[in-house]
Amino acid sequence: MARPKDHIATRTQQQSASDTWDSAPYAVIVVDRTGTVVDHNSAAASLMEGAPRGSALSETVPPWLARAHQEMTDPVGSPAGDTPSTAPRHAYRGRIGPRSFAAHPAPHGDGDVTWWLVDDTDRWRVEEELATERERTAFLAEASNVLLASLNTDRCMQVTAQLASQHLAEAAVVILPAAGQRLPMAYAVGGRTAVRGTVTADPGQVPGLSEALQGFPPVPSRWIDPAALPGWLIPEGFTGTVGSAAVTPLPGHGVPAGVLVLLRSTGSTEFNENEEVFARLFAARAGAALSAARLYAEQSDITRTLMRDLLPPRLDRVNGVEFAGGYQPAAARDRVGGDFYDVHPGSTPDEPSLAVLGDVCGKGLDAAVLTGKIRNTLQALTPMAGDHERMLRLLNGALLNSHHTRFATLVLASVRREENRVRLRLTSAGHPAPLVIRNDGRVDQVDTRGTLVGALPHIDARTVETDLRPGETCLLYTDGVTEARGGPLGDELFGEERLMRAMEECAGMPGKAVVERVQMLASQWLHDGRHDDMAVVAITAPLTTHLSAVDGHTRGRYTA
Repeated sequence: MARPKDHIATRTQQQSASDTWDSAPYAVIVVDRTGTVVDHNSAAASLMEGAPRGSALSETVPPWLARAHQEMTDPVGSPAGDTPSTAPRHAYRGRIGPRSFAAHPAPHGDGDVTWWLVDDTDRWRVEEELATERERTAFLAEASNVLLASLNTDRCMQVTAQLASQHLAEAAVVILPAAGQRLPMAYAVGGRTAVRGTVTADPGQVPGLSEALQGFPPVPSRWIDPAALPGWLIPEGFTGTVGSAAVTPLPGHGVPAGVLVLLRSTGSTEFNENEEVFARLFAARAGAALSAARLYAEQSDITRTLMRDLLPPRLDRVNGVEFAGGYQPAAARDRVGGDFYDVHPGSTPDEPSLAVLGDVCGKGLDAAVLTGKIRNTLQALTPMAGDHERMLRLLNGALLNSHHTRFATLVLASVRREENRVRLRLTSAGHPAPLVIRNDGRVDQVDTRGTLVGALPHIDARTVETDLRPGETCLLYTDGVTEARGGPLGDELFGEERLMRAMEECAGMPGKAVVERVQMLASQWLHDGRHDDMAVVAITAPLTTHLSAVDGHTRGRYTA
């Protein structure tokens, strides 16, 4: 039996402990092994609304704290050999009322446990906000990668709507500036694949939509009445009633890229200010991607339109004469360059056609721009095609008066069918001499010479005439063919002599076959090495059939 003085000492120690705990900055509660409240300070009594001594802990504290005490005192749930005094000590976290607490256990040797309840609501809020910001940062990084992975406007619209409906709202609508009376749109619900479409509607029906399409700042979502939203704005598959809506502009590069509309149902929380700010951060990335895709589409259309006039034409029979052409740019990625050719048909079958083949100094787009100017100038000068020297002088003056510092070489060929033959007038302006492939296998080099254009104020040129019999071909080519560097050792020029020997084997071949033969030989010589632009034009007198006269004695006529 305990002695009275022992009970007095115990009560004295408990009273001393209570006085000490009352001065502690945290709530303190002492619980024995059986889960009975032994002692607490005034802060714990206020927090637990009394928590009388001797009461069961499970009836006094929230369930999470009762489970924590059971885990601390239950040897079955502890690692082998652990007792309350040796069990691992870590904080347990939970809520008491509206605030968050960390419960730190301090086991006693007699099996009691002192719980220190530390209010960590502010820390919990900061950690929660930090975790949210990390998730948002990761989402924005992922969104940027996905959005910038495509330069297709429709694809960017669909991805924007899909991501927004998955991470920002229950449904999302992307609206681009109106094309005429129709609004291009993309809808997505719950992160599913977006649906693309257009609608004829008045943006003024949605508060802030017309202003957002013009790039003005968004209106707060609380100003938007969800019940007043028009039906065309609600995506198919959106169940329930719209309870909250947010309209956010998609800023572009100098001009608005569109608008993002976010929708939530009545069962979800309304958009708060923080969420609207985050939506604008996402919209900035989506707008940049949409704007880049739109600019790329516009530039592609412009390039396609300009390229249509810069690309060499497809050649065929003109006024009874066969024309064939081939072009290979210096770089595989380029479609145009400094070499060009054209055929301008005569106004009547009896008028000569004008064939032009030229080579502008340089490669790539810069050379192609000057190529286009030369081609347009020569087309304007075709009425005076009967005087090659005059045409070249006028072209030379036009190039000297331009801002270009490049020069060009070219050869002009006036071509006219005369019965079964083709009459040629050839003039070179600093260009390789044309070759004539005769039916007997001879290859003649036409002795025409001249000064290149665009470099000197005065030029000279010499025009030479020649005839093509049926089946014979005149070959015009640029120096990209003869200066192709390759061969067995990779450093030898193809050269004019090798080209002429190869053309001896092309006697009687159609013009298209001659062009293909030249291109094939040049490619084989190069072995996929670097080369200049190469252009080839073949002018061929068509093969004719000799018709006998009706009486069988008089010579007939040739017909194509």
